[in-house]
Amino acid sequence: MSRPLVMGVVNVTPDSFSDGGEWFAPDAAVAHGRELLATGADLLDVGGESTRPGAERPTEAEELRRVIPVVTALAADGATVSIDTMRASVAERALDAGASMLNDVSGGLADPRMAPLAAEASVPFIAMHWRGHSTDMQSRAVYDDVVAEVCSELRHRMDSLRDSGIRDENLIIDPGFGFAKTAEHNWSLLQRLDEVVALGPRVLIGTSRKAFLGRVGRVPGAERAPKDRDVATAATSLYAALHGVWAVRVHDVASTVDALDVAIALEEAR
Repeated sequence: MSRPLVMGVVNVTPDSFSDGGEWFAPDAAVAHGRELLATGADLLDVGGESTRPGAERPTEAEELRRVIPVVTALAADGATVSIDTMRASVAERALDAGASMLNDVSGGLADPRMAPLAAEASVPFIAMHWRGHSTDMQSRAVYDDVVAEVCSELRHRMDSLRDSGIRDENLIIDPGFGFAKTAEHNWSLLQRLDEVVALGPRVLIGTSRKAFLGRVGRVPGAERAPKDRDVATAATSLYAALHGVWAVRVHDVASTVDALDVAIALEEAR
């Protein structure tokens, strides 16, 4: 097994589904980022906009206020920082502040200036499968074959990003678990993850604390709270590692690192 990178999530938001408000103050977010690094994160993903279903977008000024001090401090520490944003203006400011990677859940569709910026900056660009903003994305969760359609839409997005000047070595794709997907769609994507990996570019997956993991083994109507989904997250992260993904994006780094380390130890002992 090739060990994937572990990307720790630093949400600087009041309303994220799993930890909204906990790290909203810049000092708290920076401290949290340092803690994630100490527990084994290889890189940090800093975001100032919640993308949970139904979330309203903050203004550009508010998003900048949230993320730039955090990116600046963590990059100054020597951390590899990704900026999680759909706005090219925020991405550009974050790169100036020390971010070295762009993570756009819209894959460059929300802001036509994003792909040219990524190409000009020549930094890794994570493009997620996306069908629309959080306010109504779940109404777009309609597929005949979710895996085939996600792969087809990602392939078209990759072609467009390449046409914008983004080089293959900087292109990373994300199938977008939970974004315009039902629980059944998410399980299908996991079960057929090889088809996503076969598209060619490096693959990031982000199943962490998603609602479909909260229902595993539960009776109908019962569900684990987001913070009680970290073991399930570690299990899906390990599954993804066994299928060749480049990185896993998680809220609780320690549990996923432990799961990956156990698998590697077993492989070395074989």
